[in-house]
Amino acid sequence: MGLRNVSISLFFSCVLSLVILGHVAKAQVSQQDYLSGHNVARSEVHVSNLVWNGTVAAFAQNYANQRKGDCNLVHSGGGRIYGENIAMSTGDMSGTDAVKMWVDEKPYYNYNVPIPNCCVGGQQCLHYTQVVWRNTKSIGCAKVRCNNGGTFITCNYYPPGNYGGEKPY
Repeated sequence: MGLRNVSISLFFSCVLSLVILGHVAKAQVSQQDYLSGHNVARSEVHVSNLVWNGTVAAFAQNYANQRKGDCNLVHSGGGRIYGENIAMSTGDMSGTDAVKMWVDEKPYYNYNVPIPNCCVGGQQCLHYTQVVWRNTKSIGCAKVRCNNGGTFITCNYYPPGNYGGEKPY
């Protein structure tokens, strides 16, 4: 093989490596977006950080792909195995935005209410309690752009939380 062919081959190998690294970096940024929002909220209530779980992420991606056609806020039904938070937007939504939306329910959770996992004022807070559930150790999340232009995001939690009669932390 001539020097020119080796140079061209090396060039394309480098370009291919950069493309692959770019996709890996993008995936890591996405994972970190989900993890960071969760772990900041968890640290505020002194609960250990979550880690990314590839098996749980594959479950989340499979389910998100099923919602691509309609973008409906319908839970997967994986509740026995995984906890789940879902979000939908009519436009583009980031993982960071979805986690923030769930964490923003914190004011509606009152730890001191006699009935554990009770939300105050008829508001929603169970997305927040799943985010900070002390026994949950890992997550996997996924996002799809729906055929209608919207976004569907799901995060699944292992082990699941939000058990009746138990406090999240």
